[in-house]
Amino acid sequence: MFDHLLTPEGLALRAEVRQFVKTIPRDLVLAMDRDEVQFPRDFLAEAGRLNLMGVRYPRQWGGRGMTWVDTCMVMEEIGVLGYIFACTFGVGAELVCDAIVLHGTDQQKERYVRPLLAGKKFAAECLTEPRGGSDFFNATTRAVRQGDHFVLSGAKRFIVGGAAADFFLVYAKTDPDAHPAKSMTCFLVDRGPGVETDYLYGLMGCRGGGTARVRFHEVVVPVENVLGRVNGATDVFYPMMIPERLGTAAMTIGAARPALDVATRYTRRRRAFGKPIKDFEGVSFQVAQALTLLDACRAMVYVTARAVDAGDNPNRVRRLVSETKKFVTESCQQVARNSMQVMGGIGYTNVYPVERIVRDLSLASIWTGTSEIMSLIIGTEWYKEHEAMEASGEIRDPEPDAEHAGDADEKVFE
Repeated sequence: MFDHLLTPEGLALRAEVRQFVKTIPRDLVLAMDRDEVQFPRDFLAEAGRLNLMGVRYPRQWGGRGMTWVDTCMVMEEIGVLGYIFACTFGVGAELVCDAIVLHGTDQQKERYVRPLLAGKKFAAECLTEPRGGSDFFNATTRAVRQGDHFVLSGAKRFIVGGAAADFFLVYAKTDPDAHPAKSMTCFLVDRGPGVETDYLYGLMGCRGGGTARVRFHEVVVPVENVLGRVNGATDVFYPMMIPERLGTAAMTIGAARPALDVATRYTRRRRAFGKPIKDFEGVSFQVAQALTLLDACRAMVYVTARAVDAGDNPNRVRRLVSETKKFVTESCQQVARNSMQVMGGIGYTNVYPVERIVRDLSLASIWTGTSEIMSLIIGTEWYKEHEAMEASGEIRDPEPDAEHAGDADEKVFE
C-alpha cells in the first residue's frame, strides 16, 4: 500500500478495515468456495455495522464523506479476503448506492441507501441479459407504463448478489421505437410478487456470492421507483462505469496480494540444491515481476482515483478508468500465475489458497466490462482527445523531428 497517498483519516480507516478483515473466519471463506454458503450476509451486515461501506458518500445517508482514494483503499483491503467478498461488498455499497446517491430523490436515498450502507438491506445490479452483456442497449427486458406504475417483464443473468437481494437496480426498455440511447429507463425494483431468482451457476471461482438469474414476471413498479428520468437510463449507466470499473480494479489488487504473500513466504522456506529457492533467478525474477506489476497497478488505480476526485474531464476519466480496469485485472491475473508457478506442483493444490485465487481472478477481466470493451473505449477516447489537443495547439508536433521530414512524396496516406 502507498501510505503517502493516504491522509491520516485514510490511514486510520485502513486500520479499521484490516482489523475487520482479520475477524472473518476461514470457515466462511472455505464454505463459500464449496458453495455451502450462497451469500455472505453476516459479513456484509458487520461491515455495515462498522460503517465501512460507501465511505465516500455523504454522512447524511450513512457514508463518511471521504474520497475515491479512500474508497479504492477500502476495496483493496476487502479484496484480500477473497475476490467474491469484494464483489458482494462493492455491488451494493458502491454500484447501486452510487447510482441512487447521484440520481435518486431524497426519498429513494432514505429508503434504499441508508439501510444498504448500514448492512440491513442487500441489493443487486441487473444489467446483463441472456442475449447480451456488452451490448447494453439491446436489452429485451421491457417496462410498460400503466397509469401510476410500470409493468416490468424480462430476465437478467450473472447477477452477483441476486439470490439474496432485497431490491434490484434494473435497466429496461420503455420506448422500443426510440433511439437506443433514449429508449431505456432505470428502476428500483423491490423483491416481491413476480420477482423470481435462481441460484444456479456452477462457477469456476468467486462462489458464494449469490450469483443468480433474475426473472421479472409482470412486476408492478411504482413511478416513484424510476431512478432519474424516464427513458434516461444512460444518465445512470455511464457514470456507474466509474464505480464498476475503478472499484473492480482496486479490489483485484487486494485479491492478488495474498497469492504473492504466500509465494514469497514459500520460496523463502522451500529449499532445493542446498539453498532457498528464492536464491534462484528463475524464481526471484518471477516474484520481482509480480511485485512490480502490483505496484504499477496500484499507481494506476490511485492516479485515476485522484482524477475522479478532482472532477477531471469526463472523457479523459472514462479513458483512464478503462485503462486502469484492463491493465490491473490482466496484470493481477499474471501476479497470481507467477505465484503459482514459483511454488511448483504444490501451488496447484488446495494445500495453499493460490489455486483458488487463480480461479477467482479469472473473472476480473470479464465482469463489469471485458478487456476487449476496455480497449475499444480507450482507443475511441484517445483518438478524440489527441485530435482535440492537436487542434488547440496544446501539444508540440513531433513529426518534423526527423531528418527527411520534408519529403512529402514519402508521406502517402491513401
